[in-house]
Amino acid sequence: MKQVVQNYKSGELALLDVPVPGCKPGGVLVRTAYSLISTGTELMKVSEAGMSMLGKARSRPDQVAKVVQSVATNGVPATYRKVMGKLDSYTPLGYSLCGVVEQVGAGIDDVKVGDLVACAGNEHALHAELNWVPKNLYAPVPDGLAPRHAAFGTVGSIALQGVRQGESRLGEVALVIGLGLIGQLVVQLLTASGVRVVGADPDPVRCELAERLGAAACADPASPAVESAVAELTDGHGVDQVYLVAGGGSNQPVELAARLCRHRGRVVDIGKCRLDLPWNAYYEKELDVRFSRSYGPGRYDPEYEIEGRDYPIGYVRWTERRNLACFLDLVAQGRVDVEPLITRTAAFDDAVETYQSLKDGELKAVAVLFRYPEQTVVDEPSADVPAMTVPAVPGGKSAAPVRAARTPVRLAFVGAGNYATSMLLPHLAQRDGVELSTVVTTTALSAANAQRKFGFREATTDLDAVLGDASVDAVFVVTRHSSHAELTRKALLAGKAVFVEKPLALTEDELTGVLAAVEESGNDRLQVGFNRRFAPLLQEARKRFGARTGPASLRYLVNAGRLDHGSWYLQQSTEGSRFAGEGGHFVDTASWLLGADPVSVYALAPSGNEDLQVVLGYPDGSTATISYVTTGAAGFPKETLDLVADGKVLQLDDFVRTSVYDGRKRWVSSRLPKARDKGQAAELAAFVRAVRTGGPMPVPLGSLVATTTATLAVRAALTGGAPVTLAEAR
Repeated sequence: MKQVVQNYKSGELALLDVPVPGCKPGGVLVRTAYSLISTGTELMKVSEAGMSMLGKARSRPDQVAKVVQSVATNGVPATYRKVMGKLDSYTPLGYSLCGVVEQVGAGIDDVKVGDLVACAGNEHALHAELNWVPKNLYAPVPDGLAPRHAAFGTVGSIALQGVRQGESRLGEVALVIGLGLIGQLVVQLLTASGVRVVGADPDPVRCELAERLGAAACADPASPAVESAVAELTDGHGVDQVYLVAGGGSNQPVELAARLCRHRGRVVDIGKCRLDLPWNAYYEKELDVRFSRSYGPGRYDPEYEIEGRDYPIGYVRWTERRNLACFLDLVAQGRVDVEPLITRTAAFDDAVETYQSLKDGELKAVAVLFRYPEQTVVDEPSADVPAMTVPAVPGGKSAAPVRAARTPVRLAFVGAGNYATSMLLPHLAQRDGVELSTVVTTTALSAANAQRKFGFREATTDLDAVLGDASVDAVFVVTRHSSHAELTRKALLAGKAVFVEKPLALTEDELTGVLAAVEESGNDRLQVGFNRRFAPLLQEARKRFGARTGPASLRYLVNAGRLDHGSWYLQQSTEGSRFAGEGGHFVDTASWLLGADPVSVYALAPSGNEDLQVVLGYPDGSTATISYVTTGAAGFPKETLDLVADGKVLQLDDFVRTSVYDGRKRWVSSRLPKARDKGQAAELAAFVRAVRTGGPMPVPLGSLVATTTATLAVRAALTGGAPVTLAEAR
């Protein structure tokens, strides 16, 4: 299928061939009929992409701060790969469309194949022939409403939410500053609510359009006509509300709002304009400044938008989806007229030229629609369907798959997110004897980006086709945590060697399922991405420390820090706790340094945060204490470790320096912080070598299972308040 994309680094616009997105549970696959260009938001994004690197940095200081922190935590090379990977990628455009339901995912019962729906979301309602849209981001189109008009649903919801924030009442007077697409819709919504409207915009064509659509008067904000109209309509008291729907760097809209608003009036910011509030003016009038967050309640909440958890109507009357449905009803009833806003309807095949005309100023438009080729709707597909024991590891090592001599190791990737593209694929793409065969993702554009940057032979959203491809030697599972166990199980049953990023499983049942697949298939060719044991500095330090005769004491401090709001790591109901997701790294490192698997787990957690103290017991009496904290200073090293035994001490300082103290001797090995190496390259080399030669996997299956079981046992230890004993793997 085709999709409009832009390279944020170069500014290049393209109509790209990408795989068809998969139809996941909780949503529908929609074939687009019309999609709407938001001439404000989208053109701002297009213009920003054309800036120099310095210009981009100045426009997004929040992202610059994240980069600085990433350098301190991960070093320059890893940060550079991550940042450049994001910049030099195709990003999608679009967020408002109307189309026909082509497939229905599991759990959806409010629409069927062939229904017309309006869709929202800058990750789901894209300028693309097909989009997967979750339940709370689509709404059925009322009978009789034309698809080209229903395509305005998202921008209409933005305008509607702004009007709701203004709490307008019948008979009031409002000032709308900025008469672009959203501003024109705000004017109509206010007029339909019985509010008299004055508009302000420097473009006389837009002013004339707003007056035709119901505004009492409109003029250039710099002219006295706006003030005169406000004075006449309000008897000199000032307007009840001001809606800021203007963009740009001028502070004029904010100053005009203060001048023309009545005492204790409301100023609602809908657009992205400069907000240097003149303190005296806003203080003396005691103005109420409000922000309108996009389409309404639910925006930026992944549990609402992705997982489909609605807010009870008794507590949240108007959500994103209810705003979308309400706006569609208003248009269907003729209360809002979007037809006069349509400046041009362009063929989707002419998308790049249309954007360029808008960017260059050749096409001056309020709204532009893309019209998609007519397609036949396919039939709906059938639906698919506190003491702990370390699960027994199936015996009988399988024979490695027979490979033709001197042929490359062919790898498939399931998932191509930040970690895969910054920490794994750069090492594999430049390795001799490796062929990146296929990349599989649920979103079409991420697969296309990975194919372009790393040279995959194919990009697809069809996992079964990859698992059935006899030429693929190994499958990398680099998806969200909740899918790891099931994808690993499927790949093992398909006879593939599997590299799965941590965690292997989030529950004991998931782990049992993976081991059942090993037993059923006889295929134990599995590696979990526990990379720290492969870190060169730690490898050398362990060698220098040497063998020990007595029990050891190990302390591992993980200064994990807080996550940004909205991170999928916070979705504990589906993705597990943070420690369940990444704690295996630290358990595995401790067990590797101590040369054994843990036999007991004890855990404590202070109330009110995610900090954990985990104590692991080992057969020879050794202990490892993992302090996993989120409340530490951001500037402190992320990982520090001390191992003490037999009069010796091994220290690790965040993979920048290791030291070994032995009596009066001290050995130190260090590298520049920018060259921090946590072992990914060496781990991948060991995995590829095992696949190529048929030799043993880099880490024994029993150790992978023991580490996973110990990590999962932390939850049971916290619940029970007592140590959990782990039986030995058989």
